[in-house]
Amino acid sequence: MVGVVRAVAPWVRTRLRTAPVPAVALFVLVGITAFLCAAFPRAVDAYEGEGLRHELGVAVADQSALRFTAAPEPAYDPADPALRKAVSPREMTERQRRIVRTLPEPLRADPRESSYGVRTQRPMRGQAPGLTELDGGTPAFTLAAPAGLAEHAAVRSGRLPKPRAAAPYDPAAEAVVTSATAKALGIRVGTVVRVPRGGGEPLAVAVTGIVEPVRPAGSYWSVQPVLRTPTLLYTDGMPPAPYWHGTLLLAPEAAPALLALENEAEPYWDVAVDPGGFGAHDLDAARRAVAAVENGPVLSELREAVSPELQVISGLAEIFEEYAKLRGAIGPVVSVAAFGVGGVIGVVLLTAGGLAASRRRSELALLRARGGSMPGTAGRLLAEVAVPAVPAAVAGGTLAVLLVPEGRLWPAVLATVLVTVVACVALPLRAVLAHRRPRPSGGRDDVVRARPSRRRTVAELTLLVLAVAAVVAVRRRGTADGAEQGVDQLVSAAPVLLGVVAALALVRLYPLPLRLVARPVARRRGAIGFLALTRAGRAPATTVLPLLALLLALVTTAFGGSVLAGVEGARDRAAVLSVGADARVESAGALPKGLAETVRKLPGVTGVVEVYRETDLSLRDGDDAHGVTLLAAEPAAYARLARSTGLGGFPAKSLRRPDAGPLPVIVSPGAAERLGSGPRTIGPLSAALTVRVAAVRELTPGLSEGDFVLVDAAALTGPKAATTLLVSGGSVAGGPLRAAVREADRAQEARVALRSEERAAFAESPVQTGAERVYAVAVAAAAGYAVLALLLSLLQAAPERIALLARLRTMGLTRRQGRRLLVLENLPGSVLAGAGGVLVGWAVVLVLSPGVDLSRLAHASGGTALSRVPVELTVDAWSLLLPGAGVVVLAAGVAAVQAWLTTRRSSTTELRVGDSR
Repeated sequence: MVGVVRAVAPWVRTRLRTAPVPAVALFVLVGITAFLCAAFPRAVDAYEGEGLRHELGVAVADQSALRFTAAPEPAYDPADPALRKAVSPREMTERQRRIVRTLPEPLRADPRESSYGVRTQRPMRGQAPGLTELDGGTPAFTLAAPAGLAEHAAVRSGRLPKPRAAAPYDPAAEAVVTSATAKALGIRVGTVVRVPRGGGEPLAVAVTGIVEPVRPAGSYWSVQPVLRTPTLLYTDGMPPAPYWHGTLLLAPEAAPALLALENEAEPYWDVAVDPGGFGAHDLDAARRAVAAVENGPVLSELREAVSPELQVISGLAEIFEEYAKLRGAIGPVVSVAAFGVGGVIGVVLLTAGGLAASRRRSELALLRARGGSMPGTAGRLLAEVAVPAVPAAVAGGTLAVLLVPEGRLWPAVLATVLVTVVACVALPLRAVLAHRRPRPSGGRDDVVRARPSRRRTVAELTLLVLAVAAVVAVRRRGTADGAEQGVDQLVSAAPVLLGVVAALALVRLYPLPLRLVARPVARRRGAIGFLALTRAGRAPATTVLPLLALLLALVTTAFGGSVLAGVEGARDRAAVLSVGADARVESAGALPKGLAETVRKLPGVTGVVEVYRETDLSLRDGDDAHGVTLLAAEPAAYARLARSTGLGGFPAKSLRRPDAGPLPVIVSPGAAERLGSGPRTIGPLSAALTVRVAAVRELTPGLSEGDFVLVDAAALTGPKAATTLLVSGGSVAGGPLRAAVREADRAQEARVALRSEERAAFAESPVQTGAERVYAVAVAAAAGYAVLALLLSLLQAAPERIALLARLRTMGLTRRQGRRLLVLENLPGSVLAGAGGVLVGWAVVLVLSPGVDLSRLAHASGGTALSRVPVELTVDAWSLLLPGAGVVVLAAGVAAVQAWLTTRRSSTTELRVGDSR
């Protein structure tokens, strides 16, 4: 009789069926973590690529284009058939195609905005009846025969020039001009402009039409702005006299007629570079490509294919250089957030694996006692974890790639793989470490009794040395030093290393306060406090991982909040300094009467300060090269504004005019040094003032740069109408204010500036806004994982606490006392994490502040106001204190909920026969 062997149930399937909740929780955790880790590098690539395209898009057209010219030889015959063929439309188009095909990647031509043709090298005077003549004489003209004129211009009157072939010495030609040129130079349809021609009669150019550019801001019209808009030129005499300079646009077929002009004509190809062809990591390749085109093998190849005299001019190298500095300054700051969040995520994943291993300690010990090998047990646990973790990681990484389509693929894949590996090996690794050798049951392994091993001591000292080295590197080199060569990993990891060292130090110091507090509590009548402290001291020594996760999260949140607060504060400060108030209305001359009263009645306006401003005030010290600005205002109103804006506040009485004696003034440091401490006479003879320095202030409302002298407006001789209005009001709207100014100022000389608009202009680059968004998400993610780490640590000890509470209830412990016990038991650890996070976060900000450069993150390009405002890490109270307090409150709340749920159950439900808890 053949025996029937019953198949052994598969381990993984059995575990997933009997415990589906942990598997689902692991699936969610790994999926969200993989999504965040894969999306982070792609988000950085996305905003960096957008920033590069933005820099190219906003650059001046003649800087962002490749401008090729084929200068004529020193002596040439305009009637040479080969020369005429070289400037024919067909040949010019073919050369344009060769240039475009030869451009190396990632340089790509934008065919819609590129232009080519033939033009005169220098402007030439033209004669025609009715032309507008300035002091410098008759207008000068550039004659150009661009290709594609019909596609880039709309005819407003007349017609386009006829496309007929011309000879070099044809007596006449047809052209069109833009509406701006026609208006400024007095040209009409039918005007004939005569342009001198070497050795013959002038070329008569008949204007057949007036056109309007289709895309006037595009490169077709903006690489050479004179094609679109006339400019002023000046004669060489003294004083220089102005005269107009415009352009006559001929048909491409008329290009041979330009060869015989007095100023030689030259073929040109203005290739507009397509910004859409650039990605985040095309910068280095683009810089190499530009170098090859400007003075390298590509230029040599083009000279062989197009013209031996081909020259190229471009500002792309400067654009790329400036963008590299911007990205290099912001990248290291963002990498700090990446290291912080990455450290928190790794510790949380390890904590989750440790929680699973501790919950299954008895099961794994029994399996080892029955002969299970460590490799076999680890393999089973690895397969068990991999079933939910691998699909979750793949799904999270795929979702990140789909939602953030721009960016390199390999960093996202690498991040997903790292998350998968950490999530899968956490449980098997912890199980192997805990059960590699038999351990006696009942032994204590808590934070009070546990003694760190020598290996742990060596590891902690190594981390301490790395942390000190990172701090020294940050303070000596800074985040911006050598940023173009890549991110300094040691500098970026400084906050994380400090957090790790602080967590290890707190774990070592944790027993000391417990013992100190336990002694007086033990003398009290109640047993709840002493029991809670004793239970807190019996917490497993493995609580270092949750504490490490909490501290890293709190440090990352504090550091990130400080970065954002420093950037926001610098922008606010610079905007206030630039405008002087919430809004400013100023004019070169006197403002219209009644404008101040009109502005006061506008919605949202809370105050208006009238200021008389006069530049180039003479201090009568013989140094007129350094100008000083005179500001005159009503002392009380101006003092209130100075205090509210934080720009050199002062008491109003220090500025009021006295009955006798010199006039008190408030001056800048430079003016104070020139005036001295005694009375001085300043100003012109007709309005001289005898003044003495009452106070020195570096800043003052209404003046963003330069030295100043502030006086009481009542002290000025003669009526002085206000030239500037400083408007206060947090809700001042630009539309009504500008409408009121336009209504009062018919000459349209007054200018309006708003603090909100000035502040918004500081963050003009997508690199700035993208980095800020990434930082905000990193701070939020760190806070979320901190909450998760706290919950995992509380869940780890939940079964033992529930069983203990059930036993104590059988001994007479009331429900209220049981709830107090669980809450008090959680307080020492949560207070340790919260207070430690606050202190470490504060210390990290103070220690690293000198080496963290936030200037480029606050503003992509510098300015007068920005250069006077320091941009540095600022301790943000909300991001520092709120997360720490939240840890304590959340821990107490979870403990209270656990106690409430436990006390509602029967004790017999928790105390089952054979339960080892």
